[in-house]
Formats: sequence, structure tokens, C-alpha cells
Amino acid sequence: MIQDMKLSWEPLTLDLKVPFRVAHGASDRRFNVLVRLDDGSDEGLGEAAAVPYYGESREGIVAYLETVGDPGDDPFDLDGVLARRPPGSRAARAAIDGALHDLWGKRLGQPLHRLWGLSPASLPSTSFTIGLDEPGAMAARAKASGHPILKIKLGSERDEEIIAAVRRATPAILRVDANAGWSRERALRLLPLLADCGVELVEQPLAADDAEGYFWLRGKMHAMKLAVPIFADESVKDSRDVAALAGALDGVVVKTMKSEGLREALRMIHTARAFDLKIMLSCMVESSVGVTAAAQLAPLCDYADLDGPLLIRNDRWEGLRYEGAKLVLPEGPGAGLMLRP
Repeated sequence: MIQDMKLSWEPLTLDLKVPFRVAHGASDRRFNVLVRLDDGSDEGLGEAAAVPYYGESREGIVAYLETVGDPGDDPFDLDGVLARRPPGSRAARAAIDGALHDLWGKRLGQPLHRLWGLSPASLPSTSFTIGLDEPGAMAARAKASGHPILKIKLGSERDEEIIAAVRRATPAILRVDANAGWSRERALRLLPLLADCGVELVEQPLAADDAEGYFWLRGKMHAMKLAVPIFADESVKDSRDVAALAGALDGVVVKTMKSEGLREALRMIHTARAFDLKIMLSCMVESSVGVTAAAQLAPLCDYADLDGPLLIRNDRWEGLRYEGAKLVLPEGPGAGLMLRP
């Protein structure tokens, strides 16, 4: 018997292993929301990450979900169900998308990556994030992590000291994320130092709304013969943003919480490829629910920053596995999630 899909949700509080600080602020807990989509035969799971600097809160996500009408009775009508979502919270819309895709895969009995024709053996290795702190503390954490690829959060007045201290502490591959924390001029001053330290790429050096600044920075870097790849994160939320900034970038960061789900994330990836851009698949601070769903797209990407479950103490699910920096996708249907025993 065909039944209408039932949408429900519950709070999902994540306790961080260490306080997490970026240029926008610090926290030791995240107040996410778990979304369920039940069609009477199977249940799909999705996660909404409440990130304050994206204007998201648990209260706002729940308020949005309360406005969502009947998703219908057809879990295979992906575009139709998603088109009926009202405008509003990107995170909540992403969670509905994730739950729908998980349900779709379960009804078909296949992992999402298989339904997209992707090989689970073709995944990039993931970085591990070192949050903002005193230079010595960040260097010590980088060294103690043992991870071969590190993403170093910058955006403070001591960025020069931080990157120098981390570089001395570890031979790991370094990536830098300024989280929109630099002016154009400061970015230009820091880039030569980052190049000297062998930084692999720089993520979101400029303000999210400074599109013109990326073209300005591109021209200055060309004149200085600086070859540090520049990736945009906060500036590219969907495929239209990718197209608008393509001429000023080397790559884009794709996150389902920005793109409102896997459907638009896939469009972002294809748009980036059309402009010959590299792609980093990333996440917010999310449990295995959100990160494992996003990881289904990892075979299409050049870089991964999918360390969300590694940052929290109380993940209730098993999904994406980590063998050092290597990512291993589950083979269960949908996102392949299982509750921990």
C-alpha cells in the first residue's frame, strides 16, 4: 500500500572533543537537528547543521520544518519533492534532501554512490582540521594529530606565527582556511609566506560578498607569479555562484549545508568541472548522518575535508569510516548508516 511520507525531527546535540574556533567565533557544542522521512516501509535520515555564521540556529531550523507540508507519497520523485520545499533555512532544506536520498537508496536497495555510478575505491584522502588557537597550541595539536593532511584555520592577527609554528611542528600537507577573515591587502601579504611554507591551497581568503576581490586578487597573484591555489567556500553556495566566480578561482568547496542538499551539490560539482575547477568536498561540524551522505559524492571530487565525525565525542551512528586519512564508504543501502550498538 502506498503511504504518504511522514516528516519528523528531533534535536541532535554534538559534543566536541576540543573547543572549535574559527574566524567567526568558538564553540564546544553544536546544536544540530536530525530529520526523519518515513514512508511506512523504510526511513531516511538527514541532518541540519546549525551554524551561526550562516544565520542558522536549531530554533530557526525547527521553525522552518514546521512549515513544510506533505512531502507526498513517491520517494522516487526526488526533484518534485525537493521543489515543494518552501524557501528558508538552507540547513533544514539540506536535511530533507539527505533524508529523501537515503530513503530513495533504501527503497532501491543500493548505496547512493552506486546509484550515481561511482566507485567507492576512488575517494580522495581527507584533511583534519586544526581550529584557531595560540600558535604554540595549534602547532602542538597539529603534531599530536598524526594526520598526514591538515587544514589550518586562520583569520587572526597572529596568522604568520601560526603557520610558521605549524610548519615547524609537522611535515604534513597543509591547507589553510581563512573563513573570510582577511582583507584583500592582508591576503596578498600572507600568500607569499604560505607559498614558502608549501601550503597546498587557501580556502576563502576574502569576505563572502567580495566577488570583485577575487578577480583583483587573481590579477595581483599573476603579476607576482604566486601559484597558491585559491578555493572559495562561503562565496559559493550553489551552482550559479560557481559560474559567477569561475574566472577568479582555482577551485570551489562543496558542502551540502550550503547547497541545500546532495541534489544541488551534484550540480555544483558538474558546473565546476565545466569551468575546469578543482573541487573540495567538505562539511560543517556534523555527525556521521550528514557527513556520510555528503561522502557519497566524494568519488567525483579532488580533495576531501570530511572530518566532522572525528571532531565529536558522541556520534550515534556508524557510516563513513576512517583508516588514517583514507575514507571508506559503507556498502549499505542509501547512505549506509547504522546505529552504534
